[in-house]
Amino acid sequence: MATADDHARALAAQLRERLVERRRAEAAAGKAANGSLAEAVAELVASEAAVLSSARRERICDLILRDTVGLGPLEELLADPEVEDVMVNGHERVYVERRGRIEATDVRFDSEHSLRDAIERVLAPVGRRVDELSPMADARLADGSRVNVVIPPLAVDGPALSVRRFTAARPDPDALTEAGTLTPELRDLLATAVAERRSILVSGGTGAGKTTLLNALSAYIDPAERVVTIEDAAELRLRQPHVVRLESRPASVEGRGAVSIRDLLRNALRMRPDRIVIGEVRGPEALDLLTALNTGHEGALSTVHANSPEDALRRLETLSLMAGVGLPHAAIREQIGRGIDLVCHLARGDGGARTVTELAEVRRVAGSVGVRELWRR
Repeated sequence: MATADDHARALAAQLRERLVERRRAEAAAGKAANGSLAEAVAELVASEAAVLSSARRERICDLILRDTVGLGPLEELLADPEVEDVMVNGHERVYVERRGRIEATDVRFDSEHSLRDAIERVLAPVGRRVDELSPMADARLADGSRVNVVIPPLAVDGPALSVRRFTAARPDPDALTEAGTLTPELRDLLATAVAERRSILVSGGTGAGKTTLLNALSAYIDPAERVVTIEDAAELRLRQPHVVRLESRPASVEGRGAVSIRDLLRNALRMRPDRIVIGEVRGPEALDLLTALNTGHEGALSTVHANSPEDALRRLETLSLMAGVGLPHAAIREQIGRGIDLVCHLARGDGGARTVTELAEVRRVAGSVGVRELWRR
């Protein structure tokens, strides 16, 4: 049985189409639109739904504006502070992650066309677009949330849209200790390590809390130091007064203008940094990081996807080989052993809890590199 809100949504959809047709007619006739979009919507609703209560009319106005300039039905999900991720698998299936658990929602787009409209509204302000020639795109919302889009023919069941939320608030080490991510003992160990300018690599799987921990560890950096952060999407919120934030840039639709993490890292070394914080090492920039750590830029912080501290070192080695400069494995391992001091590994439990499971010290052994366990949960 249809509810009052269902009727409001249906009426909002009809009025939105009427508004779009009116604006197109005005544009074709060369007439400038009178007033703001919000005023035009309010005027249309007042004239077409005058018999409804003021609360119902306001709800219809909100629905029209949401589907015209916002993310459509996703707006109500993004308004929920507990929602960490929104995942759209075609216009009829929308999932969210709350407190580490993925769950289905009742939210739907009216059609694939409506979903494509929402995608265009996300990408247009940042100069990105998706089409058959470029069916994938990344973007960042104004609040820092990351957006990924894949459309057919790559996405077989319809456009796939993923939004990963990043709020302005970032828990500090004490908050992570209260939440169980850190123990008091481990918090103190890490505080000492950061203060002593030891280079720390935070490892873990997707959604394990690597960036959150990295941001928390930055609280122990001396406020007098100049810090340069380098990220694909600007997620870090450091509290130090002297911070320079750099963000990579993908190529334009013409395939030009890309600025990679590697480009930013090379430039950062010319900016007189006391500390370099890299949101994530995922490509050949790993070799540039190791070079920096072995030429006087100690105390760096970064993250890497890996299943254990040992795997983190192996992955760093593999990523360094991607630079294609022909360095032998032994030389790269030597740089890892001299440049990285500690690996802090996080894991995500079945219930969604994110915890640090191991802190290991990097050691050089017999022409290779390994780890020595310092702390384990």
